[in-house]
Amino acid sequence: MQYLALIYSEDGVGPQPEDPEFADYMAGYFKASKTYEEAGIMRGGNALQDTSTATCVRIRGGKTETMDGPFAETKERLGGYYVLDCTDLDQAIKMAELIPTAQHGTIELRPVMIIPGDT
Repeated sequence: MQYLALIYSEDGVGPQPEDPEFADYMAGYFKASKTYEEAGIMRGGNALQDTSTATCVRIRGGKTETMDGPFAETKERLGGYYVLDCTDLDQAIKMAELIPTAQHGTIELRPVMIIPGDT
């Protein structure tokens, strides 16, 4: 089953690019990605640009509306994701533990919906 591992963190929490420990923090991401690839479960993943670059789109009354920034008001922001093809939730949890942001943020695991007839 595929799981989307959504990586959430509060802005400014955890190592920042100017911090000495940032290189070790990023090395943790490279290690996690390598582990996923070697296990054959990596289906995709990327970091996202800052929430200030986001554009929200919705249609109301037949008209398209756009808004800058994230729609939800929350302290934690979505900063990246992995798509992992795991045998079950237990394996997905073990893999999520490898994501460095789990130390100060939240990793949300969400099963990917399989649509019947979708190939």
